[in-house]
Order: sequence, then structure tokens, then C-alpha cells
Amino acid sequence: MLSVVYGSTLIFSLLFAAAYIYIWHKHFDVNFTMIFTLVPIACVGYFLLSIANDLGGAITATQVIYVGGCFLQLFIVFSIFNLCKIDVNKKIRTAMFGVCAVMYAAVLTLRSNTLFYKSYSVKKVDDALVLVKEYGPMHTMFYVVLGILFFTGLITLIYAWFKKKEAPRRVLTLLVLPDILCILGYVVSRFFDVGNLELVPVGFCIAEFIYLLIAYRVNLYDVGDTVIDSLVHKEAIGYISFDFEYRLLGSNDVAKILVPELNNHAVDDMFGYKPSERKIRHFLEAFKNDNGANKYLYTIRDDDSNPDNDRYYDVEVSYLYDGNRKRGYIVTFTDDTENKKYIKLLDNYNEDLKNEVGEKTKHIVQMHDNLIMSLAMMVESRDNSTGGHIKRTSEGVRILIDEIMKEGELKLDPEFCKNVIKAAPMHDLGKIAVDDAILRKPGRFEPEEFEKMKAHAAEGAKVIHEILLNTDDERFKVIAENVAHYHHERYDGSGYPEGIKGEDIPLEARIMAIADVYDALVSKRVYKDAFSFEKADSIIMEGMGTQFDPKLKTAYENARPRLEEYYSKM
Repeated sequence: MLSVVYGSTLIFSLLFAAAYIYIWHKHFDVNFTMIFTLVPIACVGYFLLSIANDLGGAITATQVIYVGGCFLQLFIVFSIFNLCKIDVNKKIRTAMFGVCAVMYAAVLTLRSNTLFYKSYSVKKVDDALVLVKEYGPMHTMFYVVLGILFFTGLITLIYAWFKKKEAPRRVLTLLVLPDILCILGYVVSRFFDVGNLELVPVGFCIAEFIYLLIAYRVNLYDVGDTVIDSLVHKEAIGYISFDFEYRLLGSNDVAKILVPELNNHAVDDMFGYKPSERKIRHFLEAFKNDNGANKYLYTIRDDDSNPDNDRYYDVEVSYLYDGNRKRGYIVTFTDDTENKKYIKLLDNYNEDLKNEVGEKTKHIVQMHDNLIMSLAMMVESRDNSTGGHIKRTSEGVRILIDEIMKEGELKLDPEFCKNVIKAAPMHDLGKIAVDDAILRKPGRFEPEEFEKMKAHAAEGAKVIHEILLNTDDERFKVIAENVAHYHHERYDGSGYPEGIKGEDIPLEARIMAIADVYDALVSKRVYKDAFSFEKADSIIMEGMGTQFDPKLKTAYENARPRLEEYYSKM
């Protein structure tokens, strides 16, 4: 009978652990992982105890059980600290762990001393062995430590409920149960007559299930791994996240300034019912009814009623994702005051305005260029083998073009040179369409994987075409598309994606190809070490006329010392 009960708790504990692994996220608290590890270990011990046929087996099973007994409550308390946003000194955490480790050391040595059990023996009850023991001083310490940990966790939860608005209310409610259940299992089993049955593993399994619910919920309170995370550090952008019932999940400091009512709400509070909050609720309702209606204007009026001091924010509502699952809504505020004022100035066009228009245009171009560079760096950050590739290849293109201009054989106008250098960081944008499993593979590609990787050239041209669709600079648009599309073509026609050859390959792509390959050769990748400058030069020179345009040979030779100097400093 006992083996059936304990075997069932073992199976359930493993199922819950498997479910945790399935929903695991890199931002999960490490204490969660320890809890989902310790519960199955303890359940294994109880099962082994139920099938033990001698004293030695019973003692070994008991030692396995106390892995969970000595450490589980500790990691529950640690998880409570973290979820309640309470920072505990590392020395205190280490000391708490050390006390639990000392207790378990006594368990491990109970065969050789009387610290944990003064004496022990086994007797047979209902066809099962029962360990009969007389407790020693370390076992008393075990109860004291469990009691201290229990009340520490409980007091922390009560404190967080009243003092920590950023602590999620639903999670605080759920956390009370595992803290109580684990202790309750010990108390009932030790001080009440329940036969030979230990209720501790049952309590462990229920606690594990509750932590599974907490783990599933806790990701909603952290959008740090979404794309928005890279934007919220900018002071001009605010965000608020809600679940589908319009409960507040979180916001950043910018949003709290724009929507002061957020300061009066705790996490998990309903939002949008007060008159001052209805505008945000209107945004959410409109988006819920029509996903296409997701862009709005939000105006902050100045206290002195001077319209020139008003602030204007573009508001966008979108779904909040957890992996591929829609879990709520996110409202993003982007400061658009400068653009709105710019438009207003255009309506009152005059001579003084012409200078200001020039400055605003320059600012917009800079913003556009920064956006493109940010996008390129974001794409590069997904590729674990090309860190810094964008910066290095851009400098390589700059050096090559400088030497081409000095040589004078190819007549390049300054605007063309400027555009090629500006387009160089965009050459690998197409990798945004490549699957992470391929892009981040820690080794060489299989043939079918390489075929998928090759698609990034054509995809890059498409992405750039869409980004620059409405640009007035048509010449830059064409050059940028060509750099992305054709930088893997070879002069002899054996490249990809089109297999074109010779001067059918745009000049900007032929220049980009040399800088791209040179960087790949002299840089360390996950599948190779960096080549020496001499070996890289030998490969480049050997490729002149087959892989690279032979007309660029002299310019490359002249650029080589500068390239080596640059890479030596990197």
C-alpha cells in the first residue's frame, strides 16, 4: 500500500517537473529550478523507503528523503524573497544555506554518530519495514530551522502584501500555500496518528503544482526579453502592460510620469474604471474590437496653458506575448513632440523656418540612420558567431573605398562612396528571416542548413526595400539593396543568390564582398579560429578574378596595411 502511494507521488512529482521544463524560461528564478529538482528527489527517497527490505536500505532511503527535508524549505524562502522584490544580503543567504548543509551532513553521517538519530532499528508493519528511531540533538535543530524558515517566509509575504506594490498579488496569494503545506506535512506526520503513511511527499507534490502555476504566471510580470525591452531604456518611450482582464502587469518610469494614476495601483489591480484612466481603457477597448485600430495620439497639457510647451506622444497598442502565446496587451508611448512641432512650423513657413527645417531634417535623418543601425545590431545580436562584424566590415569598406579613390582607376563620385559606406552595416539584415536554430548553431552548417542561411541575401534586399520604400534618396535605396542582395555573388558566377558574374555584379556589392570575407577570415568564429593576416591575404589574393573583382586587386593591396593596423587594434 505504501509503495503505491509513494510511487504515485513520485510519478506526479516527475510529471510536474517535466511540465516546468516544458515552460522553462531563461528569466525563471533559479530557486524554482531547485524546488522542482528537490521534490522528485525526496519522493524517490520515500518510494525507496516503502520497498526497503533491510535496515541499510531504509537508512539510505531516509538520507535521500532529507535532501528535500533539509533544503526544500530554504529554497522556498529564497523564492519568496525574490518574488517579493526583497534583496537579502549574499552573506545572509550563504549562512542560511550553510546551516541547512550542516543539518544534512548530520543526516549523511547518522550511521557513524548519534547526532541526528540516537538509535534506530526497523520493524515490519503490514508487510512493510518501518524505521523506528530515537531523535538526537541535530534532529531537534532540524525542527527549529524548519520553523524559523517557515515563519520567515510567512512574515515576508505579509510584509510584501502591505508594503510592496510591485510584488504580484496573485503570486503572493499562491506562495502562502506551499510555505504552509510543506510544514503541515511534517507536523501532521510527526504529531498525529496517520499510521505508517507520511503526508510529507503529498504536501511536496501539491507545493510543486502550486509553484508550476506561479512559474506560468510570473513571466507576465517581466517583459525584459521582448523586443520592447531594447526600447524602454530610452527616456522618450514608456510602456504599460495588462492582462486580458485589464489587470495591471507592469510599467516603466516614463509611463508613470505620463499616466500618474499608475502610481496609485499595485500589480494585478484592475485599471481603467476611474474617469482619469478611461482614455487608456478606451485605447484597449478599441484595439480589442479592431486590431487595426492600434495607433492614437496622447497629449500632455502644460500647466501654464502655453500650447508651445505641450508634449505629444504616439500611442500604439499591441498584444503582449509570452513565447508564441498572447497573454495580454502592451501600450507603448513614443515621444513625438518634436515631429509634431516640426509639422506645425511647416504650416507657418517663413524664412527663419528654413534654417530650423534643415536642422529638423538632419535630426530625422540621424534618427533614421540610428534606427537602421539599431536594427542591424539587433539582427547581429542573434548571430552568436559574428559579434562586431557590422562595425568591422563597415570600417573595411571605408578603407577600401578610400584606396580606390586614391588609385583613381575607378571613377567614383563622392555621393556613391558615401552611400556605400552608409549601406555597409545593412548587408546582413536578411538574417532576421533566418531561424535561430540555424543562425545560432555552434558549429558548421549542414548542406540543408546552409541553403536556408543563403536565403538571407535575397531576404535582406526585401527588408531594405520595405524600410526605404518611401525614402526620397532613391540612389541610396538602390545601393543598399544591392549591397545586401549581391555581397555573396562571386566574380566567376559561382556565388549566390542569383549566380551572376563579372561586372553584372554591382560595384558596391563587389567592394562589400572583399570587406565581408576579409573580416570572416581574420575573426574568430564558433567553427574556426582567426586566420593570420598572411593567410587571409593569401586567400584574398588567390580569389582575385574568381571570387573577387580583379580591378579591385590594387586597391586591396594598398588597403592591406591599414586593414591589418585596424584589426590589430580590435
